[in-house]
Amino acid sequence: MGIWKPILDGTGDTEESWVGHDASERFPVYTRGNAGEVYPEVFTPLSFSVAAEAGEKAMRNAILTSGLVRPKELEGIPISTAIGSGVFGGYAYLNLSIQRLAAARTPGGKATDADVNYLGVGDPPPHEPLPGERNLVATLAGLRYLWRTVRTDDLPELADDQRLVDEYLGMLSDPETSTDAELRSSIDELMPLFADLFERHLIVSFAAGMTVAVLTGLCDRQLDDPTLAVRLLAGLGDVDSAAPSRAIWELSRLAQATPAVAAAFDAGGHGLWERLQADPEAASFVDRFQVFLEQYGSRGPNEWDTAFDTWETDPALALTMVDRMFAADDSHDPVRQHRRLAEDAAEAEAKALAELPRLARWPFRKILAAARLYSRSRERTKTTVIRAIHGARLRAMELDRRLVERSGGQRGDLWFVLDGEMDDYVADPGSFASVIEGRRAQRRRLAEREPPFFFSGSQPPLSRWKLRTETREPLPVGELLTGLPGCPGIARGRARIVTEAADPRGLQPGDVLIAPLTDPAWTPLFVPVEAVVVDVGAIMSHAVIVSRELGIPCVVSATDATKRIADGALVEVDGTAGTVRVIEA
Repeated sequence: MGIWKPILDGTGDTEESWVGHDASERFPVYTRGNAGEVYPEVFTPLSFSVAAEAGEKAMRNAILTSGLVRPKELEGIPISTAIGSGVFGGYAYLNLSIQRLAAARTPGGKATDADVNYLGVGDPPPHEPLPGERNLVATLAGLRYLWRTVRTDDLPELADDQRLVDEYLGMLSDPETSTDAELRSSIDELMPLFADLFERHLIVSFAAGMTVAVLTGLCDRQLDDPTLAVRLLAGLGDVDSAAPSRAIWELSRLAQATPAVAAAFDAGGHGLWERLQADPEAASFVDRFQVFLEQYGSRGPNEWDTAFDTWETDPALALTMVDRMFAADDSHDPVRQHRRLAEDAAEAEAKALAELPRLARWPFRKILAAARLYSRSRERTKTTVIRAIHGARLRAMELDRRLVERSGGQRGDLWFVLDGEMDDYVADPGSFASVIEGRRAQRRRLAEREPPFFFSGSQPPLSRWKLRTETREPLPVGELLTGLPGCPGIARGRARIVTEAADPRGLQPGDVLIAPLTDPAWTPLFVPVEAVVVDVGAIMSHAVIVSRELGIPCVVSATDATKRIADGALVEVDGTAGTVRVIEA
């Protein structure tokens, strides 16, 4: 498939070329919604060239699973064309057209239901019905799929996938003793497993989106309360992406109770892990932290890409999370918060069932159970994929270390070559110095700008992308910024604008975390704060699922909150209404 794609300057001339897909003429609308949470950074050449084809095939297989999209509708579309999701200008996008098509054919649904599930609020391109959008055969297939889905009580294949990953990781050679060729092949060996795991994740995610959408519709039509679905899905339990937060909370309590560890944290983050390892009085904490890394070391910012550090490859990232929880009191205990939310959800369910007509109670129970199962399972499938990716990451990073040592380059050079260039690069890394330098410069230029959140047909020229340093009109005191409810509750606190999970910039207990987007690496930052506000996101976003599990009032799709709310302003967050108000600038 094609790799380098031109990025136009608005006059027809090419400003840059970078890795990416072709846009679809039949399904032309794309969005950063959902995709931007999973992959916020510019794609590196190696990561794209290794995984793009496998990822697109998995996407297409998953799209066809429900029957809402018919196989003949995808016939003849080359694999280089992004049907499920794609990369444009180096950034990941979701194909909104295909999601809208499936939503339009869902029994009782409409095309713009996809916008609610994946985008929240915003100003997407208006929906223009596609040729053949109404398709009785597809709708009947979707009805059968929904019926199978709501009758599903368990997903044993998720445990099978976990065992497959355990076997894969067990077969990998030790990075330190592996040859260069073995390290190189481990990247390719991941792909068949990745394709299967990623397809499962997509299938489960689609089922989660469908069941949550149906549940929300029932709450709206039958109970006149569309926000009820958020409360019913709170406190699920056994949500993999919330588990590290509980483990980090326990580490923070141990740190508080151990004077030597507390003193090490008070002395600052630079060299913290080394100081802890060297202090015999910190041995208990160090042992517990190493167990934590064994369990959760695959998590971290941009964890889908082997190019980026995780908690295992850079323990300072996880210690920063411990530090942010250090001063929080026991009212922020995630176990206590989860128990409260689970009790509230049980009460809301009982009340809803009492208000529903008798004949409506059984389908309501089944749909609620399916929404809970698939919402929880979506996070599990994601965790399983990430563990597999991490096995390849450790070996790729060792190969990168060796090649940089030989070439005199810099850490991460490996990810600026293409998969087809890898053998030549391993043989003579120094010969790629100028190529890598140029590609690094191109990536920096792309990273300086915010890619358009939507586009239809073709991505706007790079010169029209906003610089990340641009400011927005500040939100006046007393005025509401309206987004979507994520987790119910009302809280006040000082706004802390955090743009990178690895750099919380003084976030303290009692603050309100305001972030551009959130992936699992952000989750521990939710625990010590009073509320979470996110620029983007929708009902199926990571921030919503985790905030519901941890009991943190949350508002998503609060457009430009990180730009319009001043750091340090006193704000009130209403997670039930989906609003943010500046109380004091």
